[in-house]
Amino acid sequence: MKIHTIGGFSEVGKNMLALELDEDAFIFDEGFFLPPIVEMQEKEKDEFFYSEKKLKSIRAIPNDNVINKIRHKVRAQFVGHAHLDHIGAIPFLSDRYNAPIYGTPFTTEVLNSLLMDNDIYLRNKVKTIQPNTSFKIKGKNKSYKVEFINITHSTPQTSFIAVHTPKGVVLYANDFKLDDNPVLGSMPNYKRLRQLAKQGIYAFIVDSLYAGSDRKTPSEKIARTLLEEVLLTIQNRNAGIIVTTFSSHIARLKSIVEFGRKLNREIVFLGRSLSKYSIAAQNCNLAPFLRNIKIAKYRRHVEKTLKQVDKNPRKYLLVCTGHQGEPGSILERISRNQLPLKLNQDDNIIFSSSVIPTSVNKETFLKMENNLKKKKVRIFRDVHVSGHGGREDLRDIINLLQPQHIIPAHGGPDKTLPMVELAKELGYRRGKQCHLMRNGGVLRL
Repeated sequence: MKIHTIGGFSEVGKNMLALELDEDAFIFDEGFFLPPIVEMQEKEKDEFFYSEKKLKSIRAIPNDNVINKIRHKVRAQFVGHAHLDHIGAIPFLSDRYNAPIYGTPFTTEVLNSLLMDNDIYLRNKVKTIQPNTSFKIKGKNKSYKVEFINITHSTPQTSFIAVHTPKGVVLYANDFKLDDNPVLGSMPNYKRLRQLAKQGIYAFIVDSLYAGSDRKTPSEKIARTLLEEVLLTIQNRNAGIIVTTFSSHIARLKSIVEFGRKLNREIVFLGRSLSKYSIAAQNCNLAPFLRNIKIAKYRRHVEKTLKQVDKNPRKYLLVCTGHQGEPGSILERISRNQLPLKLNQDDNIIFSSSVIPTSVNKETFLKMENNLKKKKVRIFRDVHVSGHGGREDLRDIINLLQPQHIIPAHGGPDKTLPMVELAKELGYRRGKQCHLMRNGGVLRL
C-alpha cells in the first residue's frame, strides 16, 4: 500500500491524496488553495478568470504530476464534501484520470454548479452516493467496497470515506467535527464507525487543523444561540442589519433566516456564491426554510435590490458574502461605497464567521473592517463556532477507531505536528504508526 500526499499537507487547502493498492488507485479530493486566488482577484478585479494554466501558475491547485506514473491505475475519484478547498480543482484536474467522481447529493450539486460557472463539461461521470451507503468499485483484478459515512462539519452531507482493502479499512476523514446536536442533518454515524473499528482500520487520514487547540469544538447549536442573542436582543429596530457568513454553511443560514423572520424582516440573500449553495441545498431538499427568500445573484439585480433596501433598511435583513473581506464581495464593495447602500451609525454588521488565519485574509479583512469603522457602524465579530474538531475531539475519534496508522492532514507542520504529539500521547510512534507528510510525499505501508 502506498499513500501519495499530493496537496493539503504543506498548507491549509489544496487537498488531494491518492491511495495506491497494487494495480489500482483511488483519489480523494481535488481542492483549491484559496489565498493566491484571492490575491489574484485583488490584482485583476473583474478580469480574473479560471483556467488550469493560470491556476497552476499561481499554485492554487494541487501538483498532481507527482502521480503521473500511476495515473492509469486510478479507478475512482472520491469527494468528501462541498468546500472549495476540496472540490474546487475537480473541473481542472479530474479528466486527467479515466475514473468516475463520487460524492453525496449536496456535494455533486455544488460541483455541477462549478462546472456550469466555468463552462466545463467533464468526460468522467459524476455519480451521487447517499450518506451512510456503500458501493463497489471494480479494480483490475478485484473489487473494492467503499462507504460514505455521515459525519458533521460546516456544510451538509460531509462524509468519512472508507475503502476496504485486504490490509483493512483506509479511512479518509478530512474535514469534520463531532456534533451530536446538529442544527441541520444527522449526527455522526458512531455505530458504523465502531463496527469498522472492530473490523480493523489500517490507515486513518485525519483533519488536524485544530489539533493544537485544547478544546472540544462546540456544537452548531451554540452558534445558533449566539446568533439569537445578537439578532434578537440588540437595539436594532430602526437600523439596518447585515449578516455575513460562509455561503456553504446551510445550517447557519437556516438559523439566520429563522431569526430574521422573528424580527419580521424581509430576508434577502446577495451574491453568486450564496445563490450557488442555496440552490444546491434546495435541489437536494435540504433547505425548505429558503422558500420565499429573495436571492439577488447578478450585479444589476444586486444593485437594484440594494437601491430598494436603502429606502427603508429597517424592513430588511441582508445576508451577503464578504466575511473574509474578499475583493469584490458584496460587503467589501459596500464598505468602499461601490454599491447603492449607505451605511449609517447604529447599523449592525454581524460576522457569523471567523477570519481564516492566512496573511492575505487578515490583510483584506482589516482593510474592509477599517472602511466599515469609518462609517461608525456596530460590528459584531466571531458569532460563530468552527466546523473542525479540536484536540479533544481528535483524541475521542482515535480512541473510538483505534487505527494502526495515523496520517495527519489539512495543513503544514504547524497544524500537523500537534496531531503527531497527540498520537504520541496515545501510544503511536512517529515514523512507525504516525506519519508526518508533506506535499508530493509517498508513504509506503
